[in-house]
Amino acid sequence: MSKQTGFASVNGLELYYEIHGSGGTPLVLLHGGLFNIDLQFGALLPGLAEGRQVIAVDFQAHGRTNDIDRPLSTSNLASDVVGLLQELGVPQVDLFGFSVGGAVALELAIKHPELVRKAVISSVSFTVDGMRSENAGAVGAMKVEMIAGTPMEADYLAKSPHPDHEHLQALLDKLGAFMGSVTDWSEDDIRGIDAPTLFTVGDCDMVKLEHAVRFLQLRGGDTNGDFTGVPASQLAVFPGTTHFNGLARTNLVLDSVTTFLDAD
Repeated sequence: MSKQTGFASVNGLELYYEIHGSGGTPLVLLHGGLFNIDLQFGALLPGLAEGRQVIAVDFQAHGRTNDIDRPLSTSNLASDVVGLLQELGVPQVDLFGFSVGGAVALELAIKHPELVRKAVISSVSFTVDGMRSENAGAVGAMKVEMIAGTPMEADYLAKSPHPDHEHLQALLDKLGAFMGSVTDWSEDDIRGIDAPTLFTVGDCDMVKLEHAVRFLQLRGGDTNGDFTGVPASQLAVFPGTTHFNGLARTNLVLDSVTTFLDAD
């Protein structure tokens, strides 16, 4: 599988990206907070890039991308993705975003509909009350000592342009602020998304299951498909799956995502 890597100068960042495979509508991968391309999508990338081009990005202060004096926000991160696609000359994409990346995928689908053909939105709520209340507090209180010895710490220190615990703590602080400023999208916003959506969630995720079902209903799902046909927008609930390991069932995730993306 071919692989190209590079840095795009976007919004004051040197934004790291990778391009895998070729063919079809490019699929953009948007990872979650504290993760990066490798940690979030490493096991999925070979299957996702079979027969399609995949563009993966490390967000601000994650992976190989530097940090700048700017908060992490859905709109800022979405603007970075738009800038990257402009630099690469890519007019339309599919999206696969998890957690923070899922929020960015939502922002792009709502605010930049011309860019998005289909969107996989994973383990994120479109309103604050769609999350279990303990999550925001836990992320807001995170200290570097709490992730000592984890793959997130090791990968940060191995890949970051700022490989020290002071910058890692700054990232944790920014993620805590991000959780406290999550955009509340209206039901009309969700209903009005042009692109077909696949919403995925773990059955013991930070996102409430009834919230995932409400997302599906707003997208025209939760119908009797034998009589009405299968809606373009769908829902996948992964069993035995928490937020932290939301994409760990590689074969299940690959089948769900590629079947959705490849459907007419």
